Amino acid sequence: MKSLFKHAGKDLSASIVVFFVALPLCLGIALASGAPLFSGLIAGIVGGIVVGYLSGSSLGVSGPAAGLAVIVLTAIGTLGTFENFLLAVVIAGIIQLLFAVLKAGVIGYYFPSAVIKGMLAAIGIIIVLKQIPHALGHDSDYEGDLNFLQPDGENTLSALTAMMESLTPGAIFLSLISLAILILWDKVLTKKSKVFQLFPGPLAVVIFGLLFQSLIPESSFLFIDSSKLVNVPIPENVSMFIGQFSMPNFEAITDINVWTVAFTLAVVASLETLLSVEAADKLDPEKRVTPTNRELFAQGVGNVLSGLIGGLPVTQVIVRSSANVQSGGKTKLSAILHGFFLLIAVILIPTLLNKIPLAVLAAILLVVGYKLAKPALFKTMFRLGKSQFIPFIVTVIGVVFTDILVGIGLGMLVAMMFILIENYRNSHFLHIEKDADKGSHMTMTLAEELSFLNKGAILKELSRIPEGTHLELDVRKTIRMNYDVIEILEDFSSKAKERNIRIKLISNKGVVENLNSFSAFFGLTEPLNSH
Repeated sequence: MKSLFKHAGKDLSASIVVFFVALPLCLGIALASGAPLFSGLIAGIVGGIVVGYLSGSSLGVSGPAAGLAVIVLTAIGTLGTFENFLLAVVIAGIIQLLFAVLKAGVIGYYFPSAVIKGMLAAIGIIIVLKQIPHALGHDSDYEGDLNFLQPDGENTLSALTAMMESLTPGAIFLSLISLAILILWDKVLTKKSKVFQLFPGPLAVVIFGLLFQSLIPESSFLFIDSSKLVNVPIPENVSMFIGQFSMPNFEAITDINVWTVAFTLAVVASLETLLSVEAADKLDPEKRVTPTNRELFAQGVGNVLSGLIGGLPVTQVIVRSSANVQSGGKTKLSAILHGFFLLIAVILIPTLLNKIPLAVLAAILLVVGYKLAKPALFKTMFRLGKSQFIPFIVTVIGVVFTDILVGIGLGMLVAMMFILIENYRNSHFLHIEKDADKGSHMTMTLAEELSFLNKGAILKELSRIPEGTHLELDVRKTIRMNYDVIEILEDFSSKAKERNIRIKLISNKGVVENLNSFSAFFGLTEPLNSH
């Protein structure tokens, strides 16, 4: 517990920033999901307090995810009622708990570094492109949308043209001043005084936005109307506040559609969580490693609780996690505190929250996005060579122009292609000597691991060996040889006599001249080509 409060000052400062980033995202994702706005706040609160406490991630922040918005919207329509959908969320949480027991979190360790870095850069680009319209007062797309195709009929790029039809002078003024404050705070003020290190710049711009909105008269051309402000539900009394919570309809437990939705949510939410875990660990200055199975357990508990009280599904979310890292968060206390801030704010000061201009929050996210997609990252990846840069850039393009899961899938495919190419190239080493008296002499040294992926390269090399060659096949370094490779050697051995090719096998067992059966030598009970 002491370690949790070891960096309390920095975690408190970071949690305030994450709170202001999370607030509009929770509301926007709920709106896009066709769910009550309060359900997004519930998910944010549960993701912060409950998942934050149970998680082993030091910097990851959980809450409702934009990647699930379309699934949730479709699921609510399919299941008929929001209460039926909540049951699916509860079951999805239970399935995630089962994933944790089965140790499915190991999947998270198999995402290539280039792909994860590509996802981070792509999300940074998306944040910048998506927040430019909000910064200029064009708020037709919901906050937190990460998909290329938008619910308003536009896409990420066309929205940059459409925004020119509804520019808001007040929003433009606010976002420009906010950006200037944030840059000045980060580059100058924090280096001059510790006060500015403890007091976050994003909080300063939010206060500036509140003062601006409160002092500017409605008659002014800089006035910002309510449609461009945060919109938190305001209950008139305690009973109305309690009425915003919903219970699952457990009578729908036998509906096969509920189980289908639950399994879909569990799989997609788990994948997004594991991707975010890898990304957050990459951003961590201390390079700590999150236990993925524990993370799945925490997410499962979070989804069960969120579903029971009327909240949206919860995942770890990279936008909030990256904001946490960039704001100086050190431990999971920052994620927990941001959840408490959400809870306290929606109970005590919803009216004040509803005076915050979205343009101010857009400025904060623009800075977050830029830091994720700095040009220096692209230069670094380019210098690492094709095998790193191409999967990286394919992931960037895929995520920006589709969505996170599709983009990651494309990046993984390209990364796999490079692995296959490397396997093809590194299957063996061939040394050739020619002597006028003794003829051609070749030594082929096989790699440590040989599988069906190496078949093509070995088969191609063996087919090129000329007649009358003395071939030394060195397998002393080979630890595992797949049956497919043994079969190739077996076939080559049977044809070698016809081509006057002499084979000497060099292994840790000794040297064997003119081996009759490779399959028997490598421990098979009978030659593979005996039939």
